[in-house]
Amino acid sequence: MDTTYYGHGTAAERWERARLFFDAKDYAAAARVLSGLVEEVPEQTGPRLLLARAYYHSAQLSRAEAELRVIVERDPVEHYARLMLGRTLQRQGRAEEAEPHLRIASALAGDFDRD
Repeated sequence: MDTTYYGHGTAAERWERARLFFDAKDYAAAARVLSGLVEEVPEQTGPRLLLARAYYHSAQLSRAEAELRVIVERDPVEHYARLMLGRTLQRQGRAEEAEPHLRIASALAGDFDRD
């Protein structure tokens, strides 16, 4: 398969292309664009989080988990990454492992009982 299209252009152009693929629900194509972008700018959370979401939606759950763990390790209070990590683990049948991440995400979002 020719992957020239997925890696063509500036980082900004590839980011926009990845968003278009994602918005069109072509998650596998979005992941192909984003994987190269994440390699190029590994310190940026936005592309990595969108890559994790693309992996999640295209049922590449182990890859989604790996990307989300990188984000959570770097930024333990990244609410959405915590939530997605919990859901990814649940989807893999690892509910017990998912629970702490879901509780943390809930607390970070302010979704806790105020009794």
